[in-house]
Amino acid sequence: MKAPHQTLLNSLLLGLLLSACTANTSTSVETNVAQEPARCPAVGPLEAVYQGPTPWVGIVVSDAGRAFVLYPRPDGEAGPRIAELRNGQPVPYPDAAWNDWQPGRATAGKFVRANSLRIGPDGLLWVVDTGTARMGGPVLPGGPKLVAIDLQTNQVVRTLPLTGVLKPTSFVDDLRLTGNTIFLTDAGVPALIVLDKQTGRGRRVLENDSSTTARRPLYAEGTALTTPDGQPVRVHADQLEVSPDGRLLYFQTASGPLNRIETRYLLDPQLPAAELSRHVQRFFDTPSTGGTAIDAAGNLYVADANHQRILKITPQAQATTLLEDQRLLWPDALWIDNHGNLWIPAAQLNRFARLHGGVDAFQPPVFIYKLPIGAKPFRS
Repeated sequence: MKAPHQTLLNSLLLGLLLSACTANTSTSVETNVAQEPARCPAVGPLEAVYQGPTPWVGIVVSDAGRAFVLYPRPDGEAGPRIAELRNGQPVPYPDAAWNDWQPGRATAGKFVRANSLRIGPDGLLWVVDTGTARMGGPVLPGGPKLVAIDLQTNQVVRTLPLTGVLKPTSFVDDLRLTGNTIFLTDAGVPALIVLDKQTGRGRRVLENDSSTTARRPLYAEGTALTTPDGQPVRVHADQLEVSPDGRLLYFQTASGPLNRIETRYLLDPQLPAAELSRHVQRFFDTPSTGGTAIDAAGNLYVADANHQRILKITPQAQATTLLEDQRLLWPDALWIDNHGNLWIPAAQLNRFARLHGGVDAFQPPVFIYKLPIGAKPFRS
C-alpha cells in the first residue's frame, strides 16, 4: 500500500512497463537502491486482462478457465464479495443470496467480509470469511467461517465455523490446505490456526510469537501506511504457503520477514509453545507484501508492494526479480494457473484513506494482470 508519487502516476497513465531480472542480495528490504541485473528465465509480457471500478484483492482461475474474484468490502458496503467473471463482468457467486449481507443482519449463509479464496487440492473453491465488517472490529456471532463450493454444481458443500478458534478482535486472513489439515493466519490477534479439515476442530499456535507479530512499518510506493489519525498500520500473520511435499509451512506478517517451520511440529498438539517457537526459522527478509504463491517446484512468488515488483525465491532462498512495473499498485493475492501464468490483482488498497493517513488517493479503474512465468501450479 503506497502513497502516490506524481511520477509514478504519470508512468501508470502512460502504461510504462519496466521489466527486470535482478539478484536480491540486500539485507534491507525497504530501500529503493537499484540492484545489479542477473540472468533469469524470460517472463512476460504483463497483460491487463480485467478492469473494474472496485478493488479486488484476489483471483483464482480453474483448470477449465473460469475466473473467480474477491472484493474486500471493508466496511460492509453493498456488493458481491465473491464473483465469477463472465465475459469480463462480475456475477455474484455462488449466488446473490450469499453476497447480499448488510450490517445488522444475520450472518448464516452469507459472506460478511470475504478475505481469501483459492481452489484447493480437492478441487473445491474455498473462501475465508472473516466474519467482521472491518479489520479491528468485533467478530460477529456466526460470522467467521470457511465456505467450500463445488465448482461442478456451483453449490456450497461445506461450512466450517471458525468462532471457536478466534479472539474478539481476530481477523482470519488466509488459508492453505494440505492433506487433512487447513492452515490459517490471524492478522488481528497474531497467530496461526491449525484446523482439522474433517472435524472442523482447530488450535491456535504461535500466538503473539515474534514470527506472527508485525514489528516493522508496512510500506507501499515508498511511503509507510498510516491510519487517519497517523498511526502506523500493522497487519500481523498474513501470507502463508505450504511446500509441495507438505513438509514446510512458510508464513509472514504483511511487512515481512518470511519464516518457515516443519509442519510436523505444528501438527503436534503436545508440543509446548516455547518449543514450537524455537522450531521457527527465518527464511528470507521479504519486503512489504501484498500476496504470495508457490509453484510445483517449491519456488515462492512474492508481490513486493513497496517496489511494485514480483520476486521469485527458490527453496534455497535465492531471489530474483521477475518483473518490476509501475502498474503493480498494491499487487495482492497471487495465483498460478495450469498454463503457467501468474495472475496479479492490482488493488490500490494503499491509496484508500483508511490506510493513507485519511487522504483518499484511489484512482479507478483497477486491473487484474496476467504474467506468463512458465511455472507449474501447486494447489494447496
